[in-house]
Amino acid sequence: MLREPDFQKFTARLLPGTEHILGVRLPALRKIAKQLAKGDWQAYLQTACNDSYEELMLQGMVLGYAKGDLQQKELFLRSFLPKIDNWSVCDSTCSTLKLAKSQPEAFWDFLSEYLHSPKEYEVRFALVQMLSYYVNEDYLSQVLEAIDGVDLKLYYVQMAQAWAVSICYREFPDRTLPFLKENHLDSFTHNKALQKITESLKVPKEQKALIRTLKRRPD
Repeated sequence: MLREPDFQKFTARLLPGTEHILGVRLPALRKIAKQLAKGDWQAYLQTACNDSYEELMLQGMVLGYAKGDLQQKELFLRSFLPKIDNWSVCDSTCSTLKLAKSQPEAFWDFLSEYLHSPKEYEVRFALVQMLSYYVNEDYLSQVLEAIDGVDLKLYYVQMAQAWAVSICYREFPDRTLPFLKENHLDSFTHNKALQKITESLKVPKEQKALIRTLKRRPD
């Protein structure tokens, strides 16, 4: 059996509120997902169970590993995204699903639809995809605009916004600094972004000193 009671307890502590965790490690799940992706992955997704954290993780990974473009995966993605109920499934799916690399424009349009979803993890999915694959010369301005336009005040959305801002600054400090000086983020998210920037080992000390001066008072 792949279940490990001690790992189940460890995972449960990382994911408060997430139920039905079996305790299977991610490398084992990725191995299974790759096998499923090589077969009739569409049939698997149509019949997959949703009764455990690991089953949802498998579905997201299969969507990433399976061969196919956005057009082939779109309906399955739209069916899967509302099932995400924790940051781990969200972020692991994002690290596996790389449609942004092969179809950046089409997938950007797809993601943009979810920025104003009322569902916490649909918005986080869009933001984590953007910070993972779109922080580049061509899309930086659009990423910052997307971050600024999100208005769902839920913790894992706000943390994704802050994370995304920090990645933008790390990669493009001169272009991101004006955003840090003037944006529409709430104070919690803004200050979390500053914190993540100052914690980065890739940001020079002199830049961190400037970043700290931009901290806001709580709303």
